[in-house]
Amino acid sequence: MSRASRIKTKLESALQSAALKVEDISHLHADHAAVKEMVGGANETHFNVRIVSRDFEGKSLVKRHRMVYDLLSDELNSGLHALSIIAQTPKEAGIDISGE
Repeated sequence: MSRASRIKTKLESALQSAALKVEDISHLHADHAAVKEMVGGANETHFNVRIVSRDFEGKSLVKRHRMVYDLLSDELNSGLHALSIIAQTPKEAGIDISGE
């Protein structure tokens, strides 16, 4: 299973997401020295994540990011080098989920 698939699965199973996008942008960083030094080179090391979840309601941006980092700790400890996170509530993202 690819790192992108593992990230998506972990986030979907832990956070009831109304929207989730996981984008692998590793190819944009393949020439960075820190990435070249990693075992396996620049294979699935940089990602953009956008997640919309009710679980973020009432939480600061820092707490939302910490939730995501905690869920992905295994990935961060095994070669995930950088993670850009957009973590929003449904209201912030303009998504109406009141009918659920």
